[in-house]
Amino acid sequence: MPKRPVIVLDFETTGMSPNYGDRPIEVGAVRIENDRIVDRFQELMNPGFTISWFIESLTGISNKLVAAAPPCEEVMTRFADWIGDLPLVAHNAGFDRKFLDAELTTIGRNRKNSMSCTMLAARRLFPEALNHKLATLVRHCGICTDGTFHRALADAEMTGHLWIAMTDLLRHRYALEEIPFTLMQALTRIGKAKVDRYLRSVAEQQAAGGQALPAEARWSR
Repeated sequence: MPKRPVIVLDFETTGMSPNYGDRPIEVGAVRIENDRIVDRFQELMNPGFTISWFIESLTGISNKLVAAAPPCEEVMTRFADWIGDLPLVAHNAGFDRKFLDAELTTIGRNRKNSMSCTMLAARRLFPEALNHKLATLVRHCGICTDGTFHRALADAEMTGHLWIAMTDLLRHRYALEEIPFTLMQALTRIGKAKVDRYLRSVAEQQAAGGQALPAEARWSR
């Protein structure tokens, strides 16, 4: 039975939080099916105000570019239609979740998608990495890149490849037949010292024909 697709997304924004009036200026996303990127979405958007020189220098997205782009509401309507109700993945997902939810609220829609974070999962699977920034993990996993970061589609693609690398690691290290999305979510909530034992219990349960994940309570921090 084919695995359900997942959407890996990234926003470039005018600042750190929609609570302070910040808005997206670009969204990029990839659709992953059976461990392959099969589709992409990328659009610039106009937040309705001037962006700072810092954001311009960080992203390379100029005020001239966003001035010519469609408004956030128009882009986010298309993006909401594109992602549907599929599970979502992001690196430092808490950041992207805030902007996604705020923009969906603006257009009168609500997120029903479940969401997982590659940064939190990587902290469990790659504790030896120098840090868990996206660029560091891309190098750590030997993922090919042209060196472009802080552009939404490039970051979404790299996060997508990181997601695939992590599911491959789980499949081969623990002989897991399936890597359900709920397992990746559960992994981010398991105490670091208990990750290996938890994953071995998942493998044993799968081998015995079980479908549900082991109860998380005794594995939590």
